[in-house]
Amino acid sequence: MSMIPKTFRTVLLAGAAATTGFVAMGTAPVAAHKQRAAEAPNIVQTAQSTGVHNTLVAAVTAADLAGTLSNPGPFTIFAPTDTAFAKLPDGTVSTLLKPENKGTLTNVLVYHAVSGSVTSDDLVHLINRHGGEATIETLAGQKLTARLSGENIIITDAKGRATAVTTANVQTSNGIIHVTDGVFLPA
Repeated sequence: MSMIPKTFRTVLLAGAAATTGFVAMGTAPVAAHKQRAAEAPNIVQTAQSTGVHNTLVAAVTAADLAGTLSNPGPFTIFAPTDTAFAKLPDGTVSTLLKPENKGTLTNVLVYHAVSGSVTSDDLVHLINRHGGEATIETLAGQKLTARLSGENIIITDAKGRATAVTTANVQTSNGIIHVTDGVFLPA
């Protein structure tokens, strides 16, 4: 059973608005997206080329998400480095990569994905606009919290783990990658 929602809806949400407590952001215009498509590799190709996302690429492959993340999107991916995966307790990655844990692995991976192209400027604007904290709904249907620490964007997952965006706004043909120094774990 796939953990990916059947419909990709606009899901970047910021706290403290009207009745729902959230404000939704839209996705990038289609024409602009098609122009970028001819100019850059997609999210998967970009991750494969960095030399620091080998574990992430192996996980995406094991979860059969490479095709999805190669689709037009757009998507925003918070991409943990190999060093970030190495910080997890011993055996976590090898356990997640086992075929019998594909559902759990998929859930962890889509917890790192947001529908639409969300730049670091978008995040900073939302953080500032909403009193220092913005809530992001991921494709896993769970939330992350973004805040600033100095000039750094810090993302906190459902388990309370704080992760820094170390490289922002890596443009791809189908979205944006923000490199992180930690792995988000869903509740």
